[in-house]
Amino acid sequence: MIVPKPISVKALNDYELFVVFDNGEEKIYNMKKNFKLKFYSKLKNKELFKQVKTSGINIEWSTGEDLDPDELYFNSISINDLKGVSPM
Repeated sequence: MIVPKPISVKALNDYELFVVFDNGEEKIYNMKKNFKLKFYSKLKNKELFKQVKTSGINIEWSTGEDLDPDELYFNSISINDLKGVSPM
């Protein structure tokens, strides 16, 4: 399977990313688990985190951090799955 390409990305509150893929899917990816890795530690800075952008087949930040396209697509939650979920 060819992984869909991100065509837009927006940083949300609580270190989440709203990603639109070229197949029309809209998903939310939570970056918090990535902060366990030193490579992503700079992104704890919320202003830097907000500077995310699409780049080719993935997303990236100006300081060099990026996400594997498979990780981004397969480990994000579809907006459709979130609809109708009531807060506890």
